[in-house]
Amino acid sequence: MSNLDQQTQFSDSPIIRFWQRIPVLIRAIVSGAIVQTIGVGAWVLNLAIIPSPWTVVVMGGILWLYWKYFSGSWWPRSTADARIKNFRAIKLSASVWKWGLAGTFLFVVVFQSAAVLTFRLIEFPAEASADYGLDALPVWQAWITIIMASLVAGICEETGFRGYMQVPLEERYSPALGITITSIMFTVFHLYQAWAGPVLFQIFALSVLFGILAYASGSLIPSIIGHTIMDIFNFLFWWTDLGGKFEIQTIAVTGIDPLFVTAVLIFVVSFALFFWVARKIVAVRQQT
Repeated sequence: MSNLDQQTQFSDSPIIRFWQRIPVLIRAIVSGAIVQTIGVGAWVLNLAIIPSPWTVVVMGGILWLYWKYFSGSWWPRSTADARIKNFRAIKLSASVWKWGLAGTFLFVVVFQSAAVLTFRLIEFPAEASADYGLDALPVWQAWITIIMASLVAGICEETGFRGYMQVPLEERYSPALGITITSIMFTVFHLYQAWAGPVLFQIFALSVLFGILAYASGSLIPSIIGHTIMDIFNFLFWWTDLGGKFEIQTIAVTGIDPLFVTAVLIFVVSFALFFWVARKIVAVRQQT
């Protein structure tokens, strides 16, 4: 049997026909959720059964396989084109790379300044300082574990949400609606986190920025980089003792001080520049 015959037989199977009759909205949400859960679940399983630092080594291999498969490699070839499209696996021009990285940098500045402002307005939640088990590890092992956890979140969540979920929704409805629905689901999937309660709007907003960056660049790479850097900051500074604690009091106690004003200015300027850069990325892509 030829490859073409095998692909035709696969695409004509009852399961595939049933799946294609399901509305795009449901298919996109289910597909994105499954894709991100596969990667994140593999990391959680590794942490449970493989001792440090070997869990990082094993997960590195799994991430490579994950990247290759969901970007379009290997069997079944009948789904390769769909996987390439949902992964946004395009070759970026040098100009798009430059402006995409600028957008990534601005996203990180927007998020971190917004986090500072949030916890100057509301008290830092005690439950956010959850025990991640890193204190029992040597510092170098804690660092590589944090970096790997951030890579897992960056690659797998962006592939699932901004790729396999958002791409079909963009095509079926519109980019704005696709980004909005994806961001709602991204927020829902983070409700289990102990620190999520006070910052649900921020989670939704950062997902919107990720969605804009992915759509503007046509690639998951800028959002994967931004997501990874964001989570490294989060683990080190906000949720663990390794980067020191955020102990500044809220403005209800201190009043509006120079630090608060500076954070506001940084947030406003970086937020405006992010959208300017996103428009620049779209313009550059159209030119090339």
